[in-house]
Amino acid sequence: MSEQTPFTTMPGEVTGPQRIARPQLIPAARLGRHLKHAAVHVVRSSSPPTKALGVRTGGDEASQRHARAVCDLALRVGEALLSTGASAADTVAIVLRLGHAYGIRSMHVDITYTSISVSVHRGVDEDSLTVMRVINDRAPDYTRLEAVQRHIEDIVRSAEGSSEGPSLDVDAARAHLSTLLASPHPYRRWVVTVGAAIMSVGVVMLFGAGPLMWAVAALSAAIVDRVQRRLYTWGVAAFFTQVLSAAIPTGIALVMYAVGREAPSVVVVSGIVVLLAGLGVLGAAQDAIDGYYVTAGARGLEVLMMTLGIAVGVASVLGISRWFGVNMQVSPIIALGGTPFISTIGAMLIALGFCLSTYSGTRTILVSIGIAAPAWLVLEAALFVGFAAPAGVAVAASLVGAFAYVAFRVMHVPEAAVATAGIVSLLPGLAVYRALYVIMQNDASTVSNAVIFFVEAMATGLGLAGGLAIGGYLARRKLGLDRAALRARRRSRGTYVAEA
Repeated sequence: MSEQTPFTTMPGEVTGPQRIARPQLIPAARLGRHLKHAAVHVVRSSSPPTKALGVRTGGDEASQRHARAVCDLALRVGEALLSTGASAADTVAIVLRLGHAYGIRSMHVDITYTSISVSVHRGVDEDSLTVMRVINDRAPDYTRLEAVQRHIEDIVRSAEGSSEGPSLDVDAARAHLSTLLASPHPYRRWVVTVGAAIMSVGVVMLFGAGPLMWAVAALSAAIVDRVQRRLYTWGVAAFFTQVLSAAIPTGIALVMYAVGREAPSVVVVSGIVVLLAGLGVLGAAQDAIDGYYVTAGARGLEVLMMTLGIAVGVASVLGISRWFGVNMQVSPIIALGGTPFISTIGAMLIALGFCLSTYSGTRTILVSIGIAAPAWLVLEAALFVGFAAPAGVAVAASLVGAFAYVAFRVMHVPEAAVATAGIVSLLPGLAVYRALYVIMQNDASTVSNAVIFFVEAMATGLGLAGGLAIGGYLARRKLGLDRAALRARRRSRGTYVAEA
């Protein structure tokens, strides 16, 4: 037999079940915990949240009498600003700035289309205050708006330069505010009518019309203004006022067609633009961009109803004329015409007329005219190089928005007045007119064209609002915003903010 080799085990080999001691497992356990902590560190954030919720526990140590007086003054200021044409964000910023000047730092302001609410948290040992005021009327009045803004700026400036608070106490500030709001307008009511006529003349100049159309458009706008004034005093609903206001220029165009056998379409377009200028188109879009969706939705519905009133007024006149055997064919094939010089003069006249019709001051008028001219030239250049109308309008509106905020900061003129006056000539009156014309043909095959024109009008309106917002944002980034303005525009960041 052969000799067998004895069995030997090599180092590291395992020949059967082995028993591993605990000290040998400790390095592996430590490695597992290390990998777990590393994975948690990669996923879990160690920085505080971008916006903490529900951590404000402090309140203002103010007496109930002082807190109520400040709230009452803040409500009166907010109502005056909203009623005279200020946006929701600007109103919130001014009211917060006013409350901070009087030592109320825990103030919260909420705005809807028909009301403004102010709340003050006074700590856990005192009752909180919440008051509301209803906004009954809304009419652009930029003289009063400028006066109220200047009054609040004086209060805030005096509070910043003194450790004892503003130079005016709350009662004196409220009395002075009442005096400002009760002061007469800078000019008589007939000047407003002249302003509407000048604005209408500027519109027809954009389309290259001659002096005869200038006179007809001015007469039409003057009649519309006086009729609107009379209907307002009678308490007629705004929708029916808009219907009759749109029927007047259409009726004048019908008379001219019956006499001269021509269709003066520019008269109808000028009437539409003047009526659109009095609506809150830009205010609705601006509130939506700033995050005040309730107010923006209400304003948008109002704009929709008033635009439908224009459609009903134009369609009613054309239907009555056909019943009498006069089939006026209002031509939809009209476009911007005339030389750039004449069109620029027309844009400046539109700004002048709008300022007069909204009781703007002299400085506001001069600044608005100075901004309207380059804005129109920018639009002409954008259309010349091939931009679509909404894109060209957005570029021109961004210039207006930046200049308007700079003028507000430097010259203390109302930003809303300058911005609106500068872009009235850019309103989509032609697109609205074309859409209404196609709808009035009662032809199912042209419904798609009406939709296209309405979409163009909406795109132009959004371009105007977006351009103004972008221009104003860039100017604010350059010149800076205070804490109150930042709080007022915080809603525009949206409902979800990613952690930084």
